Amino acid sequence: MTTKTPWNDGRLCYGGDWNPEQWPPEVWREDVALMRAAGVDLVTVGVFAWSRLEPEPGRYTLDWLDDVLDLLHSAGIRAALATPTASPPPWFSLRHPDALPVTADGVRLTHGSRDTYCAAAPAYRDAARSIAEVLAARYAHHPALALWHVHNEYGTTCHCPHTEAAFRRWLTTRYDDLDALNDAWVTTFWSQYYSDWAQVGTPRATQYLANPGQVLDFRRFWSDTLLSAYTEQRDLLRAANPAVPVTTNYVLGDWVPVDHARWAREVDLVAIDHYPSATDLGAEEQTAFAADLARGWARHGAGRPVPWLLMESAPNQIHTAGRMHTKKPGRMTRHSLAHVARGSAGVMFFQWRAPVGGAERFHSAVVSHAGADTRVFREASNLGAALGRLAGTAPGRVQAAVAIAYDAASGWALRHPGMPRDGLDHPGEAAAVHRALWHAGVTADVVPPGAPLDGARLLVLPALYLASDATVDWVRRHVHDGGHLLVTWLSGVADEHARVRLGGYPGAYRDLLGVRVEEFHPLADDEHVPLSGGGTGRIWSETVHPAGAETISAYAGGVLDGRPAITRHRVGDAYAWYVSTRPDDGTYRRLLTEVAGLAGVVPACPGAPSGVEAVRRQDGLLYLLNHTDRPQRVPAAGLDLLTGATVDGELTVAPGGVAVVREETP
Repeated sequence: MTTKTPWNDGRLCYGGDWNPEQWPPEVWREDVALMRAAGVDLVTVGVFAWSRLEPEPGRYTLDWLDDVLDLLHSAGIRAALATPTASPPPWFSLRHPDALPVTADGVRLTHGSRDTYCAAAPAYRDAARSIAEVLAARYAHHPALALWHVHNEYGTTCHCPHTEAAFRRWLTTRYDDLDALNDAWVTTFWSQYYSDWAQVGTPRATQYLANPGQVLDFRRFWSDTLLSAYTEQRDLLRAANPAVPVTTNYVLGDWVPVDHARWAREVDLVAIDHYPSATDLGAEEQTAFAADLARGWARHGAGRPVPWLLMESAPNQIHTAGRMHTKKPGRMTRHSLAHVARGSAGVMFFQWRAPVGGAERFHSAVVSHAGADTRVFREASNLGAALGRLAGTAPGRVQAAVAIAYDAASGWALRHPGMPRDGLDHPGEAAAVHRALWHAGVTADVVPPGAPLDGARLLVLPALYLASDATVDWVRRHVHDGGHLLVTWLSGVADEHARVRLGGYPGAYRDLLGVRVEEFHPLADDEHVPLSGGGTGRIWSETVHPAGAETISAYAGGVLDGRPAITRHRVGDAYAWYVSTRPDDGTYRRLLTEVAGLAGVVPACPGAPSGVEAVRRQDGLLYLLNHTDRPQRVPAAGLDLLTGATVDGELTVAPGGVAVVREETP
């Protein structure tokens, strides 16, 4: 065999999920020829192929996969070989019905879709390790292998007896004894005090509200359980050939019981799947936020920077509830290069070829049912050529002087139905801050609490509900070192167990902010409160008492008339701001522009017109993405890597177009 090509050999990865098990060999050869024509150099194979690889217990049919990998290698295309454990075959479910998942209502699910397994069931874990071992033994040194792709989108949960026993074991490790658990969960409320570990179960469907501490710990338990399922396979694969990196693809969404920041310590690269849910400019806002989120995990999760990669995206569709929307020409390219601008090591799509049947037969694909003579395939080929022109521009550090704190557990805790208002959403509040900064042209890092804040002039805590003592110390150090701070409503209200911090809100940060909140006034979905400084607030409002802070904007009218809505407190050389409502988007943008300006933060490209996204990197590259339908003139100087043209002071970016300028060194 020839020497294996490293996955990150200076090229930007380009490709996507390929499912040859769905097609005869003549289509494989056609696909590989089309991949070469489109500039594809990396494909994920085998994600859902378990029933083809192991059609009966212990009987493996791998010759077809041998042929696939050999074909890819002969064409110079690298493989991200997946372990197929996200979709066990029918024989497994029939042989091990106890490994089928049970819902919170006590309903045991049946085979017939993907993800129908319990990751706490010993039989499932044994079977997953077995198929991973078989693949490792056969392919760990195959010359096409560039990357191991474990499983697919970890995120399933269960309430079966296996889960209940595993949850108890997890709790005994987390808490020294039952007294500590009772204290953390405040089980004196509603007579929930536990006197024996056997009494502790999963938070299944119950008469009324479940214990919030129990629910929060159950999410943490599932994150750790799924992580252990991943690391079992990772260790087998790594032992077979330590030179091949191992990862798994993150599925995004607050419903996912995975703390991806913690998982980033265990992967060789962070890989995300991103599918925007908005069809207007919100899709571009979501794309930027997801990329910055992935970059934050990759930079800080392992205590050392690791690469990150857009592992899945939809080439030509945006899926919303009940409908698929076709992307306009150029949008695939802009979304893809927006991820690359913000640090992705490449662009991967789901999927390469649309299947003729199955549940996702109409899912977005590079090669559609119409074949390759399509607008989508031509745009994908042009994108491949553009990525080829960017070869050698290894993902560089993005210039960002604002850090937005993002914490999975805070999001989980706010979803408890016993909160003062339904629909409280930490990820949504983080996205709102990011969106306001994005429209102001300011680039932000999205970081887990405790991450290094090197270079961050401003730290924002958006509804960061949970605040451990370590998180509080992290925030204090930032401010006392001269960093500016902006805190929004519902931040620092509870500790890491979701126990409320006493003495007034926001309990953990009252002294830094110079305020004390006495009372919440949640707003209805259609309710807005006027602000004296202009604009309106929605979702939330509060009775705020200044305790050293100055009022920047007050509530106008209603029971809070004249009371502070937005405050500012001087702490040494820095300002600590408090925002007790969600300002409308325009007001939020103006506020955050002012806050960032006082912190010494400037836009990435100050002269860029509205609608042009600019990302400046420390490697000297300036990415410009025109999200408008008009040509836009942007100040720049250097070489446009996509066209080869010299840029002398100003560049015109075509409608819906992209430019990548290697800037002149002063």
